[in-house]
Amino acid sequence: MIRINLLPVRAAQKKERLRSQASVLFLCLLLVSAGCGALYVQQMLANDGLTEEIAAIDKRNRDLKKQLGEVADFDKKNEELGKKLDILDSLMAGKTGPVRLLDELITALPKKVWLTQFTDAGGKIKLAGFGDSENTVAEFMSNLEKSPNYQNVELSVTEQSEVGGIKMQKFALSCQTETPPSK
Repeated sequence: MIRINLLPVRAAQKKERLRSQASVLFLCLLLVSAGCGALYVQQMLANDGLTEEIAAIDKRNRDLKKQLGEVADFDKKNEELGKKLDILDSLMAGKTGPVRLLDELITALPKKVWLTQFTDAGGKIKLAGFGDSENTVAEFMSNLEKSPNYQNVELSVTEQSEVGGIKMQKFALSCQTETPPSK
């Protein structure tokens, strides 16, 4: 019988299978490494994009905080301006009151009456002066009563006195003021 030695062929086949398995293993490791590397690069790029976005949001946040501070400052200045305008309005209203009172006083004053004193204490007016007769003093009082700002005109004192050699009626009267509603 003839004998054939197949041992080197089997060993060669075994070596060939081992090489093909090693090359498949190497190829698989290479593909897995390439996939992991690509995933790593993709994650790094996404991380860089998020970092830039966070920086942009932080910058926008700082800008908005600055604008918010400016708005708060504007609101504070606007409130102060409103208070100043209210004060100016009250001053203007107070300014027209005495002007009206004095204008009506001059209108009510007859030609032969001279005032020597005008005192305003919280809406209570005291007047003193001289008139050529009792009739002119009475005319002055009735003129004051007719005016819309002077109320309750009362004669306190009237007496005859001599001023520069001329006999005159010295008088003192009091009244209250009432400011008519502003237009």
